[in-house]
Amino acid sequence: MGRRVLRLARWRALALGALVGSVLTLGAVPASAVQPLGHGSHGGGSTSGSTTGNDVSYPQCGGSLPTGQAFGIVGVTGGLANDLNPCLGPTTSYPSYTESELYWAVATSIGGTNQPPASLYVNTADPGNTYNGTVIADWPTSGSTPDGTCSTTTVTLSTGTYNVGQNSDACAWQYGYNKATQDASWLVAAASAINGLENSTPVPSTASGYPWWLDVETGNTWQSDTTMNVADLQGMIAGLEAAGATMVGVYSTSAQWDSITGGTTSASGSLWEVPEWVAGARTASGAQANCTQTSFTGGAVTLAQWSGRPFDGDVACP
Repeated sequence: MGRRVLRLARWRALALGALVGSVLTLGAVPASAVQPLGHGSHGGGSTSGSTTGNDVSYPQCGGSLPTGQAFGIVGVTGGLANDLNPCLGPTTSYPSYTESELYWAVATSIGGTNQPPASLYVNTADPGNTYNGTVIADWPTSGSTPDGTCSTTTVTLSTGTYNVGQNSDACAWQYGYNKATQDASWLVAAASAINGLENSTPVPSTASGYPWWLDVETGNTWQSDTTMNVADLQGMIAGLEAAGATMVGVYSTSAQWDSITGGTTSASGSLWEVPEWVAGARTASGAQANCTQTSFTGGAVTLAQWSGRPFDGDVACP
C-alpha cells in the first residue's frame, strides 16, 4: 500500500532500502514515489467465487475491478502518505459512484471469511523537515505530543534559510497524527459523496466502520533514526483512533519492519502486538504459509497477500 508514480518493477526483491544520508529511501520524491509492494500492481489472482479477497488502489482507477471477492481492501492514499487515491470516492476524474473503489469493496464483497467486506490501507512515511534540498511543506512546526513538544529550528539550504519543525520524535509523532487525521477526513468525504449518489447500499462514512492498515515499506521515505520512525507510526495510530478507528494494523514484511522501526518489543508502545498483514508471497499457497510465520510485531498474523494476475490476492488467516 505508494506521489505520482515512479513504478517499481513488479514485486521487487524484499531487500532493505539503502541508507542515504539520514534518510532511508528508494523513491525520488518525499514520502515515496514508489508503488507499494503488491498494492496496485497489476498482478494478483482472480477470486471469483472464492473465499479470498483482493486489494486495490490508484493504479486500478478507471479499470475493471475484481468480482466475487470475499473482501476488499482499498487504498485511501495515492502512493504517498500525503496524497489521495483519486478513485476512493467519486471525483472529477471518476464521477460515478460505480467507479469508486470504496463502493466496490462495500457493495460487491460476498463475505465468507473472518474479514469484513471492506478494509482500508494508507501509505506511511517519515520524510523529516527537508528532502533533497527542499523543505517538506507539511512537516509540522508545533504540537504537544507524548514525545514532548514539536518545536522549530532553522535550516540553511542552497535556496536560503528556513524556519521549520525539528527533526525530532515529537514532530515525527505530530506528522503521523496529522496524516492519519487527513486520511480519516478523506474517508468521510468519499463515503458521503457515494451515499449522496446511491443509497441502496450505504457506505460507512466514519473511521470506526473499517479496519485500517498502515503500509510500512522501505520504498517510502524514512529516517535512519528509527525512534523517529516509531514515533511517526505511533502518531498515525493515535490519529486514526482519535477519529474513531477501533482496529489499526500494519502491512509489511519482517525485514522492512525491522529496518524502519528497529524491531518491535513490549517497550514499543502502541506498535507492540498490532495485527499484521504480511506481504511477500507470490502464490496463494505461499500466502497461506505466511499466515503461520512468526509475527514481527508480536501481534496476530491476520492477513497475507500474494501477487498474481490480474489483481493481488489476500488470504484471511485463521
